[in-house]
Amino acid sequence: MSKTVELVNVFALLSLLAVGGGTAVLPEMQHVTVERRHWVSDTQFAEIYSLGQLASGPNMTCVALIGYEVSGVAGLLAVLVAFFFPSCLPCYFASKVWDAAEGSPWRDAVQRGMAPIVIGLMLAGCYALGKTASYNPAKDWDFNLLTLGIGAAVAVILGLPGSIRR
Repeated sequence: MSKTVELVNVFALLSLLAVGGGTAVLPEMQHVTVERRHWVSDTQFAEIYSLGQLASGPNMTCVALIGYEVSGVAGLLAVLVAFFFPSCLPCYFASKVWDAAEGSPWRDAVQRGMAPIVIGLMLAGCYALGKTASYNPAKDWDFNLLTLGIGAAVAVILGLPGSIRR
């Protein structure tokens, strides 16, 4: 099987599993692309994700860089389509049902029930990235105090009342 087809298979599945956004599948994406397939290293994965956060537009367009690393321009285009298109279809149809159920008690129940699931998936993604970003190979220990401090400061700032506007 060609590398481009493998990329499409992996990222199309990740697309359908990305409940709550691309950050929710970061641990699985890291596991598949780094540990199982060895397409990129831990450091490359963290750098690619960081670039996605810095670039304007949707932050998960960074997946295109993994496709490019594996299979050039064809991989880049294949990953973009595979990661963004499959999830568009269920979202489109779900939005039609969601809009039709406005005011229904089950809609509120689903929304309240999904919130902790999405938050948990996002925290798992943060943990996976933090673990990768804070590893210090020079000292062969699993955390870097500067990275840990920056992460804690961001968490405190975001947790302050009024820091996140609704």
